[in-house]
Amino acid sequence: MPELPEVETSVQAIQKFKNQTIESIEIFNPNLRWKVNTQDFQKLHGKKVLNISRRAKYIMLNFGEFEILIHLGMTGTLRITDKYSNLYKKHDHIELIFETEKIIFNDPRRFGYIDLTNEDPDEHKFLSFLGPEPLSNSFNADNLAKKLLNKEKAIKNALLDHNIISGLGNIYVCEALFRARINPKSNCSKFVGVSGKPKKPLITLVSKINQIIKEAINVGGSTLKDFSNISGKMGYFQSSFNVYGRDKQNCKRSSCSGIINKITQSNRSTFLCEICQK
Repeated sequence: MPELPEVETSVQAIQKFKNQTIESIEIFNPNLRWKVNTQDFQKLHGKKVLNISRRAKYIMLNFGEFEILIHLGMTGTLRITDKYSNLYKKHDHIELIFETEKIIFNDPRRFGYIDLTNEDPDEHKFLSFLGPEPLSNSFNADNLAKKLLNKEKAIKNALLDHNIISGLGNIYVCEALFRARINPKSNCSKFVGVSGKPKKPLITLVSKINQIIKEAINVGGSTLKDFSNISGKMGYFQSSFNVYGRDKQNCKRSSCSGIINKITQSNRSTFLCEICQK
């Protein structure tokens, strides 16, 4: 599933459509996770894109009175082609056609979705519950400690809870916990002092999360199976993985003799080194 860096890469690539006007919309197959309301999308004809942004794993195109929310799901991708290109690829669902180019949403597994709303995005049912994002001012050790206080759950599961932090996915959580030398099974209470203040490992973890997200965005995210960026190229962060997907391989830390182990937490794969992640 595309995670925050992959979605941010897509958002950066379509920034050139800001201040451009939608001339027409083609919907080839409205059947995504939720069926696209074809009639609603016709309201966008002649509307100018005022802003393009991201919230968690959602791509957002603002038209003033309307907002498009795009979630890539498991296998969704965006690509840009010439306006007059008639090259149709299998699993193309929607084309947003602008003055000289068009944005195409493709999703083989149809687990993604695209929604048109006239609500305030912050109040939308998909966004209203989301916690702060990595790299934002509100994502810091003090605020994270408040959210983890009295939580009896594993730290990894907490980091994947979008009510606590939005946009983090399994890959980057595994990698951040490794860099911070934290065992994913550790209870949240271990990281918050009696005063409610963050302990040193939590401060380190916040720093490592931000570090990894920045690095991943800079190299176009990670490509494991399906993800490619808008130009069709792969991301390269997978070459920097320390633990993810490295089950039974040697720990990359030169001072460690451990072996990467794969376990399951809340039905998701977790990769860790039991020796240097305490």
